[in-house]
Amino acid sequence: MSSHRKPADGFAFATMVVLCAIWGMQQVAVKLAAPHVPNLMQMALRSGVAALLVSLLCWLRGERGLLRRGPWRPGLLVGVLFSLEFLFVGEGLRHTHASHMGVFLYTAPVFSALGLHWLVPSERLKRTQWLGIAVAFAGIALAFGGGWLRGGLGPGVLRGDAMGLLAGLAWGATTVVIRVSSLSDAPPTQTLLYQLVGGVALLLPVALLTGQAGPITMAPVAWASLLFQGVIVCFASYLAWFWLLRRYLASNLSVFSFMTPLFGVSAGILVLNEHADLSFAVGAVLVLTGILIVSGAGLLRAASALKPGAT
Repeated sequence: MSSHRKPADGFAFATMVVLCAIWGMQQVAVKLAAPHVPNLMQMALRSGVAALLVSLLCWLRGERGLLRRGPWRPGLLVGVLFSLEFLFVGEGLRHTHASHMGVFLYTAPVFSALGLHWLVPSERLKRTQWLGIAVAFAGIALAFGGGWLRGGLGPGVLRGDAMGLLAGLAWGATTVVIRVSSLSDAPPTQTLLYQLVGGVALLLPVALLTGQAGPITMAPVAWASLLFQGVIVCFASYLAWFWLLRRYLASNLSVFSFMTPLFGVSAGILVLNEHADLSFAVGAVLVLTGILIVSGAGLLRAASALKPGAT
């Protein structure tokens, strides 16, 4: 397996800005469609739509039998982790705000950086990055504990926030598995297909067993939300993400996702009229600061690459 990955450059930075804007909107899209399609059913349906699109793309490109001849053990693991991530997202959004989910889900870079530190010598954390991780976890503690102590957040919201954090852990673990396994050099379509098929296979039964398979009313907002989630988020943006993972250091890429909570919180406030509790707001700032510290070197490299004359 090739271990060569280059540091993030200007192209990676620009691509990540677009991806983060898309990812920041997905929690809002789920909330908007929730009155018409239960959350877990949304997670299963969007995985199914995206799986069909990826399969069609593979067929057109002559990439057939990817699941049969691929690295099925890590493929099975990332499929389970992907399902857990969106199980926690779907359940969490039943209790907490989209803006909260947007922050806790994107603690994933912290968890992936910790995992890669122990498993990949080229992605060892430096002292300043350990400081960033400490700051991020302090922010998580403040966002949880501060709102509870001040009485600003009820137990339901805290439960949803905890599920968002578990979703971030599952996403971070997915990045680590992809990076350290043979999936690191697998075609992006193969890596994505393992996850999407896993999402349908596991999330649909859970939705059925928990009574979240219906009722479904396909209003225009539901169609728009599911198409956005299935085509733009799960198909196009994830393919782009895995393509980047094959070419750039995972720790550099993951830290760019600090931008996603900014888009997510802004969308939650502007579109859903959500209110940001003071403790949560300060905690979110600390989380973002910690993520910035963890990948400061990658951001500086990206910035220098954007300067005129940079190569």
